[in-house]
Amino acid sequence: MTSTPAPRIRPRRLRETPALRRLVSETRLDPAELVLPVFVREGASAPLPIASMPGVVQHSLESLPQAVAEAADAGLGGVMLFGVPQERDARGSGATDPDGILNVATRVAVEASAGSLVVQTDLCLDEFTDHGHCGVLDDRGRVDNDATLQRYTAMALEQARAGSQLLGLSGMMDGQVAAVRDALDAGGHEDVVLMAYSAKYASAFYGPFRDAVESTLEGDRRSYQLDPGNRREGLREAMIDIDEGADIVMVKPAGSYLDVLADVAAASDVPVWAYQVSGEYAMIEAAAAHGWIDRKRAVIESVRGIRRAGADAVLTYWAVELAEWIRKGDLA
Repeated sequence: MTSTPAPRIRPRRLRETPALRRLVSETRLDPAELVLPVFVREGASAPLPIASMPGVVQHSLESLPQAVAEAADAGLGGVMLFGVPQERDARGSGATDPDGILNVATRVAVEASAGSLVVQTDLCLDEFTDHGHCGVLDDRGRVDNDATLQRYTAMALEQARAGSQLLGLSGMMDGQVAAVRDALDAGGHEDVVLMAYSAKYASAFYGPFRDAVESTLEGDRRSYQLDPGNRREGLREAMIDIDEGADIVMVKPAGSYLDVLADVAAASDVPVWAYQVSGEYAMIEAAAAHGWIDRKRAVIESVRGIRRAGADAVLTYWAVELAEWIRKGDLA
């Protein structure tokens, strides 16, 4: 009986030890590639826990500086601020109020950061409108795209004046990048960076986020966010935003849209980011709390997968904790 010859090609050689695996790793994680989303609640006197997002809080203006300092000490690339106002109206007036919670929080965060990371702001009306949509409504109750652009440009100017270095255009209105870029340039804010949420899908994974911002939305956002079944459309939206002047483009959510993320990363000549959204966070935390998965390994694997698909940076609620693991070399 002839014995089977031993294989000459043994890919397992490169997996034999932790040192070898680290040496040949194709996808590395760095704290500078992580951005921490931060919620700031108007009128809060202390951080308020968010029940559907264990470990995440609505910060007060007093607790915000410490959160920014912790993010900076962890080596993060930035913080993305979301405001939670006490009062809302149909136009989202608080978004363009210099003394509105998001603009005040921006000034606080900029001072606390002392230039050690990029202070970024969410540019969308949904947190500020009483109907919970990302724009103003017409007389038929539909989101009015062009009227909303006027609100976005006003919002952009206030955020820039408050010191935001990067505006996250998350509303999914047609023409939003061009409109905001033109307004900023005309207003003397040529250096403010625009990151477009280009491929933002109408996802079920946003549920805990709506708790975090105390959303008043009734109905859905399918008339302006992307159909989850559409892959080519995500790439098309990103290419349009790049043509309009986006400095960075975003795919959101991340985990369920890795194919779209890979498509955009392959075609884009600007940085591509991805947002690991609240539902992705909550699922891992819930499963880990029940002992069904290894929490740490699942967190690392989920973010690695997003980076592997092509994201240059990842917004994740685990940013600070993950950065500490990275700095300690504790990614086994």
